[in-house]
Amino acid sequence: MSAEDNPRHLLQPYAGTIDTPVWFRAARTPADAGYPTHRHDGGELVYAFSGVLEIEIAGALYLAPPQYALWLPPDVEHRALNRREAHHASVYVAEPLCATMPREATAITVDPLLRALLAHLDRHPPAAPPTEAEARLLQVVVDRLVAAPRSGSYLPVSRDPLLAPVLQALQADPADERSVAELAAAVGTTERTLARRCQRELGMPLAAWRQRLRVLRALAMLDEGRKVEAIALDLGYAGASAFIAMFRRLMGTTPDDYRGRRGDLGVPR
Repeated sequence: MSAEDNPRHLLQPYAGTIDTPVWFRAARTPADAGYPTHRHDGGELVYAFSGVLEIEIAGALYLAPPQYALWLPPDVEHRALNRREAHHASVYVAEPLCATMPREATAITVDPLLRALLAHLDRHPPAAPPTEAEARLLQVVVDRLVAAPRSGSYLPVSRDPLLAPVLQALQADPADERSVAELAAAVGTTERTLARRCQRELGMPLAAWRQRLRVLRALAMLDEGRKVEAIALDLGYAGASAFIAMFRRLMGTTPDDYRGRRGDLGVPR
């Protein structure tokens, strides 16, 4: 997300008072929709059942694909954008319960139990205030958040003058097959220098970053009902097998199984 990203649909952030320790809220948003800069007194977990949410915090971009959720500590200013239609949820956690949660914004791995809990809450929204049984279920969600592995930012970005234009070019065309050496030459530097900048700024090689980018684009295409073979070709693969292998390595499942599992959880396909 950049300063130039002005969503067509500007949505109103939740501004009500949360008078319960944990609260759940889900929403469906159209393509090219966003929430302006805002903050909450408590913490917030943001999870996308479908689509990919982009959250900007202090100029840094965090993405929440369906395998991950994004934790926002209390009182953190942020804004959000979804470029395609999205179905997402927020779990709001009162400030006193945030002591054991991360103190910085971070992506959190969503395991099958947490995913199933969130899907159940989406199908059966808690009352306001929640019943005793609903409050226990919400507390289980918080317990799973505390124990969940933390992943930083799934697709980190950089403002480095050499690296930023390379990342922007790949985002504009994920099927771009240029090597690191060719991309480095395009910005007037060497392969070695660009590789060092990737490791320093992104914490991973450019090849790994490019695969994550392609997975994010693939998730949106799968949600649209696109065929796996067509997605593979659009993302620069010669055939479906190499794409499926990459998808399985990063997401822990095949594209078709991913789509079927989301249907089983009640997520529209």
